[in-house]
Amino acid sequence: MRKIFRRIITDFKEYLLLTILTIISLVVLSRSEKPEAKHLTSFALSNFAVLSEITSSITSIFRTDESVQELQQENAELMLEVNRLRKVNMENEELKSILSFRDTSKYPLLPAKVISKLVTKTQGNFIINQGSVNDIKRGMPVLTSKGLVGLVMDVTENFSVVRTLYNSNLNLAIKVQRSNVDGVLSYDGAKLIIKDIPATYDVQEGDRIETSEFSSLFPPSIPVGQVARKESNVLGLLHNLTVKPFVNIESVNNVFVLKVLLTKQINQLEMNLLK
Repeated sequence: MRKIFRRIITDFKEYLLLTILTIISLVVLSRSEKPEAKHLTSFALSNFAVLSEITSSITSIFRTDESVQELQQENAELMLEVNRLRKVNMENEELKSILSFRDTSKYPLLPAKVISKLVTKTQGNFIINQGSVNDIKRGMPVLTSKGLVGLVMDVTENFSVVRTLYNSNLNLAIKVQRSNVDGVLSYDGAKLIIKDIPATYDVQEGDRIETSEFSSLFPPSIPVGQVARKESNVLGLLHNLTVKPFVNIESVNNVFVLKVLLTKQINQLEMNLLK
């Protein structure tokens, strides 16, 4: 600090000296009663005031820089706080939706939290914090208030592995809600797809897809997604349907385990096909 002060004095000593002498001159002149001295004093003071105002404006620029920096810091802090509150609000809305869905469902639902996501190009798996201690069994569906997420495939005492829709080993019997067209939904590593639907069947983009009563793994009429695209193949005789799931599976954090095993013998046969 002292070095900076000394440097300022060294670099601006002429200006400081001029300022001091000017002030002394103004003081001396102000004590004189002569009209010429009073006129000169008035002129000097007015110019000195203008100079002082310019100097203050220049120095205020640097003070403004500091103020701007402080405001930017406050804005950043507020942004972080708003983002935190927005996240809390989203979690609250999700939990409210989950609780509401649980209350209105006729099926026994067990809330669970996704604690890990094991995802490759073709194998999407979650680990949830519910296991055999809470009567979770292999083959139970996993869903949210928006629709289906996947199926419990492995169970330990306190945790379970969920095979999600984004897993090429999970083939799901579905139907088109509006026209009751049946099909099989699978994941090809890039998208969910229903293959080989005859072109004569009534299927349109935007149609809702749900679980079929022909599957023993899932209760019927669980929402899955909607038809996002319809493509023709084999000379236009068949269609492939691309499905967009209702649940944003990549970002889901809270789920339900549907504690239902519909038909144990058939269920076991279908589970063996999924190995």
